[in-house]
Amino acid sequence: MAAVTRIDLHCHSTASDGTLTPAELVRAGVAAGLDVMAITDHDTTGGWAEAEAARPEGLRLVRGAEPSCRWFGSQPAIPLHLLAYLFDPAEPVLAAELARLREDREQRAEKIVEKLRADGVPITWGEVHGYAAGGSVGRPHIAQALIRAGLVRTTDEAFASSWLGSRYFVPKSDLDVFAAVRAVRAAGGVPVFAHPRATKRGRVVPDALIADLADEGLFGLEADHEDHTPAERAQMRALADRLGLVVTGSSDFHGTHKTVELGAFTTAPEAFEKVVSAATGVPVLG
Repeated sequence: MAAVTRIDLHCHSTASDGTLTPAELVRAGVAAGLDVMAITDHDTTGGWAEAEAARPEGLRLVRGAEPSCRWFGSQPAIPLHLLAYLFDPAEPVLAAELARLREDREQRAEKIVEKLRADGVPITWGEVHGYAAGGSVGRPHIAQALIRAGLVRTTDEAFASSWLGSRYFVPKSDLDVFAAVRAVRAAGGVPVFAHPRATKRGRVVPDALIADLADEGLFGLEADHEDHTPAERAQMRALADRLGLVVTGSSDFHGTHKTVELGAFTTAPEAFEKVVSAATGVPVLG
C-alpha cells in the first residue's frame, strides 16, 4: 500500500446535508492537502458515482455512509451514528435499511416544516426540498430556510432548543445500533462509531455498550473529532486500546453548515490500513 499522510474519513456532500457537491468535495479534498478522503453522507450512497467520476488523480477515495442509529437499552433511547466504510451498496439488507432511513428523514423534515408554517414561519417545503438539491433532506436544509428568513444567523443557532432542537423537534426512526453493525459487516463493510463521546450533542452511551458493540463487530472509534474535548479524545483512545478497536480521526466536514475545515482531524495511516484490510465490500479508489 502506498504511503499516505493526510487522511480524513468523515465528509459530507449535497447527497445529504453538506454544501459541496460530491465533485466539489473531492476537489476540495485535494486543495486541502488530503491524500485520502471518505464520502460518508447520512443514510445514502447517492454521492458515490459523482465523487468517483470527479476524483482527482492522486486522491484515494473511500466510499461510505453514516447510518442513523439508536441504542434502545436506555429510556429514552439514545441516538448515535455509525460510519460505514467500503460496504457493498447492493447488499439487500443494508440497502433496504438505508432506503427506509432516507424516506423517514424526508417525512420528518416535511413534518417540521408543517409545524413551523403553522406558527407563521415564512418558509416552504419547496424551498427546503430545493436546498437538498436532490439529496437526502435533513434539518440543515430547514436551517438554511430559517437563515434566509432572517430568523437565525447560523445552522448551530437553528439547532438550538428554541427552534429545531426542541420546540419544532420531530423524532426520526433510526436503525437499532446492533442491527446496524451486523448489517454493515454482512455487506463487507467496516463500522466505526462516529463521535462517540460528543457530550455537547446530548447524552452519550456508556463504555459497556461500546464493549458490547465490539463483540458484535464494531471495528473502531472516531476519537479525534471537533465535538470531543481533549479529555474525551483521550478517553476514547484508552477505551479503544482496551477493546482492541481502531482509532480514527475526521473533520465531519459539512461545508458552510459547519466551521470545521477538511483535514482538521485526521486518521493515522496504520489505522487506515487496518480499515481497508478488514473490508470486503468495495475497494478504495485510487
